[in-house]
Amino acid sequence: QVQLVESGGGSVQPGDSLRLSCAASERSFSAYATGWFRQAPGKEREFVGGIVWRNGRTQYSGSVKGRFTISRDNDRNTVELQMNSLTPEDTGVYYCAAAPTAPDMRVEYYEFEYEFWGQGTQVTVSS
Repeated sequence: QVQLVESGGGSVQPGDSLRLSCAASERSFSAYATGWFRQAPGKEREFVGGIVWRNGRTQYSGSVKGRFTISRDNDRNTVELQMNSLTPEDTGVYYCAAAPTAPDMRVEYYEFEYEFWGQGTQVTVSS
C-alpha cells in the first residue's frame, strides 16, 4: 500500500509561516488526490484542503482559505502545504492522505475515500 510521510512541522509564533511537505512511496501522485487534515487536542479531525495531481484543482476549508496554499512539486513528486499568517487555532497534528482520483477528477471526497494516511507532523502556534 501507499506510504505517506509528512515533514516540516514545528513550533512558531502567531503570524509566522510554515511549509509542510507530503511524500509518497509511489513514484508519483499522478493517480491520487491528496488531502491535508489536522486534529487539535480534544477536537475532531478536520479537512484543511486538497489537490488533484492530474489537473491541479484545489479546495480549501473556509478557515484557511487565503492563508494556506496547496501545490504540487513536480520535481520532487511531493504535495506542499504553505501556511501563512498562522494563528493558535491552527495548532494541531497535520496529516496528509491520499484518495484514488475519481473518474471525473473531482477534488471533493468523503473521508473514507482517503485510503492512505501519513503519521502526521505537529504544528504548534503560540506566543
